[in-house]
Amino acid sequence: MSLPYENATSGGSALEEIRKLLTKFGCSRFGTMTDNEHGELLVQFSHRGRDVTAKASYRGYAAAWLREHPYTQRTRGTKADHEKKALKQAEISVCSILRDWIKGQVMAIETGVLSFEGAFLGQIMLPSGRTLLEEVEKQKLLPAPAGNPAAEIGRAEDGRNKND
Repeated sequence: MSLPYENATSGGSALEEIRKLLTKFGCSRFGTMTDNEHGELLVQFSHRGRDVTAKASYRGYAAAWLREHPYTQRTRGTKADHEKKALKQAEISVCSILRDWIKGQVMAIETGVLSFEGAFLGQIMLPSGRTLLEEVEKQKLLPAPAGNPAAEIGRAEDGRNKND
């Protein structure tokens, strides 16, 4: 089985499509940024006074690509080269993923399926400079998903338990 978007070839074109889509939608500002420190692509825009920051992890995509295409003795090049290939493809693929996600959200808004706030709630910027999702995570307003071993490990490490 292939990984979605693993054959994407033009990240720049996808970002330009996002810009055109958001401009047509009525956004007053638009920009993109690559955060190499955190391994993320950020798309920022403003719509009717609401600032939005959408983040997508290209390191996360690269890890998924490597699970789908593990390095073996038969792989050409070194393991480091294989990992660089995964990261390069991830940087391209994440642009297409964000384009399609934003396009879907805008379509849902335009057709009345969702409000702007409903479509982009987690990505709306607060006066503090954090997104609403970041604030919710910081304040631990949502319980960890059931059956998520990573969440349970994190809870154990910071001294909390299931009954908190």
